[in-house]
Amino acid sequence: MDCDLYEFLHHEGLTDEEIREGFGKKGGLLGISGVSSDLRYIQEAAEAGNRRAQLAIDVFINGIIHYIGAFYIDLGGLDYIVFTAGIGENSDYIRRKVCEKLDVLGVKISEEKNAGCHGSRQELTASDSKVRVFVIPTNEELGIAKRTYAYECK
Repeated sequence: MDCDLYEFLHHEGLTDEEIREGFGKKGGLLGISGVSSDLRYIQEAAEAGNRRAQLAIDVFINGIIHYIGAFYIDLGGLDYIVFTAGIGENSDYIRRKVCEKLDVLGVKISEEKNAGCHGSRQELTASDSKVRVFVIPTNEELGIAKRTYAYECK
């Protein structure tokens, strides 16, 4: 967040509560798209020609690309990309768009595997890819249960 943005919004007459609400609940994908914070609805709107929805998707994908690019430089290379959680597990569109932009790093996925992968553990790597690409579902309930068990058994 730009440090001056808070002061600007306050100067424009917004209260502290309105600013916090805007940052926390009305920004991000919802703020850009004007549609929703749920990427499924944003994608539907973009496919119907909503330019703000398409902009939200583009910003989302570019954010992913920037992080991967930064880590690529920091780590001196890239061996694996793992898509996880709701969007990563279920959106073949987002996975495809991210990997298309990462083609410059040798990332290639199988279109058939990608299109057929929704919420299941799978390798999507194409035969000519320099980087292995996976979808690995999260299991938050198991993580919580393990932490609870470890805490209770001390």
